[in-house]
Amino acid sequence: MKNDLRERRGQTGESQADLAAAIGVTRQTINSIERQRYDPSLELAFTLARHYDCIIEDIFNPAFNE
Repeated sequence: MKNDLRERRGQTGESQADLAAAIGVTRQTINSIERQRYDPSLELAFTLARHYDCIIEDIFNPAFNE
């Protein structure tokens, strides 16, 4: 699923490692989500949304796939 995680991370100046450490996953997980090789679990999607103080649909927009 397409997402804007890379752009959000860039706006905050976080590295993939910084974000991974903040939410308790590996840097490889963040990389895989950004490259759309891995769709996060619902729990991880909620964690990312909380981290960026937004809702899941702000990061993972199904309309991105059209």
